[in-house]
Amino acid sequence: MSNQGEKKGVSALDFFCLGFGAIVGVGWAVSINSWMSDCGGPVPAGIGYIVALVMMVPIALCYCELVPALPVAGGGMAFAFRAFNSHVAVISGWAAFGGFISIIPWEAIQITDVLGYLIPSLTAGDPLYTVYGTGVHLTTIIIGVVCSLLLFALNMRGLASAAVLQKILCFVLVGAGILGAIASLIRGDASNWQPIYDTSNPALYGTGEGYIQATNSNMLGGILAILSTAPFFLAGFETIPQGVEDAGGDIKSVGKTVVLSVALACIFYAILLFCFGFAWDWQEFATPTAVGGEMTNPAAATMLRMLYGGAAGEVLYWIITIGALAGLFTTWNGFFMASALLLMGMARGRLMPRIFARQNKNGIPVPALLVCLILSLVGPFAGAGIIGDLTCFSGAAFVLSWMLTSFSLVRLRKTEPDLERPYKIPGGIGMGYFASIVSLVVFVLLFVPGNPVYMGKLAIIMFIGWMVIGLILYLISGSQRRGMTQDQLREGVFHGMEERKHQA
Repeated sequence: MSNQGEKKGVSALDFFCLGFGAIVGVGWAVSINSWMSDCGGPVPAGIGYIVALVMMVPIALCYCELVPALPVAGGGMAFAFRAFNSHVAVISGWAAFGGFISIIPWEAIQITDVLGYLIPSLTAGDPLYTVYGTGVHLTTIIIGVVCSLLLFALNMRGLASAAVLQKILCFVLVGAGILGAIASLIRGDASNWQPIYDTSNPALYGTGEGYIQATNSNMLGGILAILSTAPFFLAGFETIPQGVEDAGGDIKSVGKTVVLSVALACIFYAILLFCFGFAWDWQEFATPTAVGGEMTNPAAATMLRMLYGGAAGEVLYWIITIGALAGLFTTWNGFFMASALLLMGMARGRLMPRIFARQNKNGIPVPALLVCLILSLVGPFAGAGIIGDLTCFSGAAFVLSWMLTSFSLVRLRKTEPDLERPYKIPGGIGMGYFASIVSLVVFVLLFVPGNPVYMGKLAIIMFIGWMVIGLILYLISGSQRRGMTQDQLREGVFHGMEERKHQA
């Protein structure tokens, strides 16, 4: 998506809205009560996102340096290709692609789920079938399919067109969140935070359908528990590197938007956890509807409706709901675009079949976008029963890619000290080592049973299966690589890079 006319319209603000909007989607409105129950309360969950901030900012800083130094579609894949080789590059790229494309059907599922709560008649009657105990209705399939087709049509117009919509929706999302936080503080009470930590309430942690199984038994464990899903809910910043080829103006500022979007997203989540927990008894807020809880989705909107009542409560309900829907589309739109560009970047270096590198006369990677459309269409047919495991799988995929990007920064600082770096991160190689070690520890813990970060058996199976598929496609593409020299492969990945660096 890189025709010259569009480059002028994609500013640093556009990239910030792309990244922040992709990160802060609908989760703050529909998943925030489950974050509280998973962590044993809003306070440990909020602190958990502050801990996630400490983990994520060094990783984001690695992207901040590498994006303007290597401004090509592919992000972490391209960084690993330059620092190591095609083997490491395909691991990083395919992992990130797995995270990206798992979010696309996730959003297609959520749109039907949220609208089903707003318009109960959409899910009236018997479902066509069930997936993991959750019914799938014809009406929700139709809605998900139509929305997927609309996003495909939008992205066929190029990144600049998608960025305009992203900016508008991002402002709606942020405005709704801020208003929700203020409304919560006005009517709230600190007693609603009590108990500060608790995983013993039978209404939350019993057994059977609808209950949440706590994986922690103390405050520290509750704080760390957020890290099992935080990578999923903080992953959108990786959309920024994918679109850097369409950047206009100072490329260095594009890299800085990566850090800004991550930092503000962590703070946004933490503030809303503290505020919504302050507004309503958190254990009632977090009680699953399947076992008598009243907080139907979007949970944040429902809570404010109950807190205020009357016309004020109804207005707040719709404002938060509209903000949640805006966030849903910012994430869906951002990852739709980024997934196609990442797949195109991998195909340029023949890490994936070269058909996905094809672009039309306007620079749109049509075959890659079609893959994203197909995967988006899977969501409405799969239903909400797979969301939990899809979330954990995506988080593990992202952490692996982030880890390899952090190691790439360290290696490039050593092997290419003279590489032109428009921006050098504070702390230099030491910051790179810190990001590498932290992400490595989190990645390992995701696979270790019995700790708060463990992602579960099904998510592990999904992760292994996905990486095996990537290996197969990489081997299939081997015949295409054998017909090219290393210089040609390198030129494919970094096509036009130097020209873009010096255009700004």
